[in-house]
Amino acid sequence: MSYVDEVYESVVAKNPGQPEFHQAVKEVLDSLRPVIDANEQLYRKEALLERIVEPERQIKFRVPWVDDKGQVQVNVGYRVQFNSAIGPYKGGLRLHPSVNIGIIKFLGFEQIFKNSLTGLPIGGAKGGSDFDPKGKSDREVMAFCQSFMTELYKYIGPDTDVPAGDIGTGAREIGYMFGQYKKIRSAYEGVLTGKGLTFGGSLARTEATGYGLLYLTEELLKLNGIELAGKTCLVSGSGNVAIYAIEKAHQLGAKVVTCSDSNGWVYDPDGIDVAALKEIKEVNRARLTEYKKYRPNSEYHEGRGVWGIKADIALPCATQNELHLDDAKQLVANGVIAVCEGANMPTTLEATQYLQENKVIFAPGKAANAGGVATSALEMSQNSERLSWTFEEVDAKLKDIMVNITHNMDDAAKRYGFEGNYVVGANIAGFEKVANAMLAQGIV
Repeated sequence: MSYVDEVYESVVAKNPGQPEFHQAVKEVLDSLRPVIDANEQLYRKEALLERIVEPERQIKFRVPWVDDKGQVQVNVGYRVQFNSAIGPYKGGLRLHPSVNIGIIKFLGFEQIFKNSLTGLPIGGAKGGSDFDPKGKSDREVMAFCQSFMTELYKYIGPDTDVPAGDIGTGAREIGYMFGQYKKIRSAYEGVLTGKGLTFGGSLARTEATGYGLLYLTEELLKLNGIELAGKTCLVSGSGNVAIYAIEKAHQLGAKVVTCSDSNGWVYDPDGIDVAALKEIKEVNRARLTEYKKYRPNSEYHEGRGVWGIKADIALPCATQNELHLDDAKQLVANGVIAVCEGANMPTTLEATQYLQENKVIFAPGKAANAGGVATSALEMSQNSERLSWTFEEVDAKLKDIMVNITHNMDDAAKRYGFEGNYVVGANIAGFEKVANAMLAQGIV
């Protein structure tokens, strides 16, 4: 049995009931086979793979808080600090009922390679809770966030671990957490990113993941002799990533005709109205059923179906494993030329393989959605220097990072004889830097 297969089997045995984590490890290790096979003797001796798939630290804690009726509620909080070989831990805090240790570990593992790809000195981590901010009052959200940070603060710091936002964790939640950290520590430090602009946040952070996705998509298409302008795009999701992916796609001359939420999806043949979408989701915190009031010519459909519309490019921006094999078959049948992931691992392994086998350009999330964490790292730099850069400065740095990621994963794929396989390219490019740092730092 190969070294890769041995380590994967060990991961499955040691981490039962964590299918997302198993999937993430399998995808990464399978694509790293050419690198690992070429260095197997060294990596085995140093147990490099065993160390890279085992988090440096896993923290689980209870989060008690009081709701508006005076009832005590209890949630579970997590922080998985996966790898600090190239810098302090960096990764978001997800607040969603689906959160469990397996999902946090999958996200933290992916974050190692995503953060490495940015070229910035940040390690991989992830955290969160099964708390659902939807439908909660501001006071309830504050009560939860303060209780959550009362435990989390022990494990984080500006040079140790710098969490950020994620699904369910926006500027409101980050603000409450930052306030509690500051109160407990009596220190004004850049310990969280995604902060408000009045207290250390970065311009362009809100837009960064969506904008970065389109910068990478545009550059990747260019490498393949294709123009983004004039193309029709499908987007899933209607959160932060989706909204700003749609906005940037329109700015770059493409037309996005779909978006979705957990209840259903919208098809707007004239192109999604970004202003309407922002008002529905960011201001009113409402469902997409409201969209038709703004655009009578649009269609609203319950359930799934966003990938059934004929288009050139698909940008899954909602959540993990949302694009299945049947969806991939539908996209190929409809002539899609590229799928670039805005969410973390939104495409199943079977769907990814089918798309690649059918010559669809495929960019994995660890590369395509790295703009968010890249701009979080830029926020860390601004905090350290007590400076605030302009929107244009941050956006220009973001674009440079995404263009560099595109070329680095393309070059890595070519080096190992996998030209056009950007999953392999992204994983190799991210892994090499982390592996070299781990080997240099000894058995820690």
